[in-house]
Amino acid sequence: MLQAQRAARRVLGRGRLTLAGTNIVGLEGLVCRPYSDTASFPYETKETLDISVARSRGVDVLHDPVFNKGTAHPLVERERLGLRGLLPPRVLSMEQQKARAMDRYWHGQDYIDPSQIESGGVTHEHTRKWLYLQELQDRNETLFYRLLCENFVEMAPIIYTPTVGWACMNYHKLYRRPRGMYFSANDRGEMASMVWNWPHENVDAIVVTDGSRILGLGDLGANGLGIPVGKLDLYVGAGGFNPGRVLPCVIDVGTNNELLRNEPWYMGLKQPRLHGDSYYEIIDEFVHAVMGRWPKAVLQFEDFNIEHAAPLLERYRYSHCVFNDDGTAATAVGGLYGAMAVAGKPPSALADQKFVVLGAGSAGMGVVSMIAQGMVKQGLSPEEASSRFHVLDHHGHITHKRPNLEPHVRPFARKDDSPEGEPFLEVVRRVKPTALIGLAGAGRLFTPDVLKLMAQYNERPIIMPMSNPTSKMECTHEDAQKYCEGRAIFASGSPQPDVQLNGKLCAASQANNMYIFPGLAMGAYLARGNIVTDGMLMAAAESLADMITPQELAAGRVYPNMNKIRDISLNVALETMKAAAEEGHLHNPHAMRELSRGDDHLRRYIQKHMYTNLTLKPEGYFPCLNNSS
Repeated sequence: MLQAQRAARRVLGRGRLTLAGTNIVGLEGLVCRPYSDTASFPYETKETLDISVARSRGVDVLHDPVFNKGTAHPLVERERLGLRGLLPPRVLSMEQQKARAMDRYWHGQDYIDPSQIESGGVTHEHTRKWLYLQELQDRNETLFYRLLCENFVEMAPIIYTPTVGWACMNYHKLYRRPRGMYFSANDRGEMASMVWNWPHENVDAIVVTDGSRILGLGDLGANGLGIPVGKLDLYVGAGGFNPGRVLPCVIDVGTNNELLRNEPWYMGLKQPRLHGDSYYEIIDEFVHAVMGRWPKAVLQFEDFNIEHAAPLLERYRYSHCVFNDDGTAATAVGGLYGAMAVAGKPPSALADQKFVVLGAGSAGMGVVSMIAQGMVKQGLSPEEASSRFHVLDHHGHITHKRPNLEPHVRPFARKDDSPEGEPFLEVVRRVKPTALIGLAGAGRLFTPDVLKLMAQYNERPIIMPMSNPTSKMECTHEDAQKYCEGRAIFASGSPQPDVQLNGKLCAASQANNMYIFPGLAMGAYLARGNIVTDGMLMAAAESLADMITPQELAAGRVYPNMNKIRDISLNVALETMKAAAEEGHLHNPHAMRELSRGDDHLRRYIQKHMYTNLTLKPEGYFPCLNNSS
């Protein structure tokens, strides 16, 4: 065969080669067979190649309108361009994004549940303001935080509760550009490298959720990222953290919300939630990854469901500077100390109170547990403190007769002859409590009959409907004052207006954990103790009452005015660090030196580490807060 090919080439060179069918035939009768695999189409030259060369990586790609594809970047492209973790885990094609864009074009993006308007919660004004502030933050974050710091009372309900609940419910529809980081079950084995896609070298505070229990709205999956985003805005505005050194995160392990899984634009994993070892392996990998890159950061777990919240806190709190949404519990304790002051009683009067609590979830029992710790500090034994609580869930009054009690509920299940499953109204009638606390997230359960009984039994009944958002709270301020004859000491989880009743101003207070967690986080971060203890939380709670002015007490306010939130956070951070020092957890030598010189010196040390955006400084500089801000 080789000889025949050589002969054919010689013949071709002499110009005497002819073609017959698929065989090459020479004059000497030589036959050459064709190649066994040839193309059926001709080669065509191209003037340009069908590729775009992106010389940017990471967030620079996402901020470039020429190269940004939104959520349409395929997985291989995300890996190549350093986008993994910066985008939601699910790829939405350009066709899907086009459908969402046209929906906004025709209908706008004011997706609001009419029930939220009817219940006095989120309004179209809330959503309009939220959308504007998001647009402003996207293009000019310096101006955004300047406005927030100078208009905190006005804007806090817009960037956090109640509006953030609406934002989370519709996050997949409202998505414009990425903020924070997404970790998912599909990222196993990759998280330690993914965290390096975050563009900022230093991170001081991380807030993370798995989306399983967002406010009182339930499982919202990857949409829950709105909570860490809003909470860290408050870390900056209230607590003085540098906005370039905070990181909001969501860990997407699936969702059990069928409505979300059936949403075509939902950007999270469309699978049931992981549980058991698979779940904890994902969370462990996340904690290893973020704390491996930023070991000094404060890590807050936010809105994890009942079965995971407490176990996760215990799993990590002795290894890293970790706390969860116990800020709610500390805020409740601080509000009760404020209520004692409003009633003209000393802090020790906390030990004399009797509580009926609606809600036996992790948040509700966290509040109960911390109030009990406060009562122990005021002189009761743990057993005596537990006996002052009557806890109810959707099955009614919880006693030791209840089968399969959760570990976090068991210490507060009634051990006397109280009727198991007794209805709420009957419990109030029999117990005659001094305070009602609502954390059930089930709507208007503090009925007129219940409130009238509270007014009958108490000169100054304490009414604390702490469920969020407004549509889930147990009663309004207006109802509490109306049925308690204007004598209620009132605090709610979502904002409520003051009420005029019979010519008297009845002041409302918001039991919002923004009073606690920004200052607590700042104090824990500066202490460098790598732990947040119950003693530090209690010190933060007790510090709130010290900030209430005599005028505010006379008006019935159990929390200080929010317009001095930086001063409140500064005081909370101070008391947190002092408690850390008493427990041997103040490891920052500079802070130790300042504390040894007195509270005022430590206060100034904290103050100079709080952010103000009046001037720009080089990378790595932590701006100082001056007294004028």
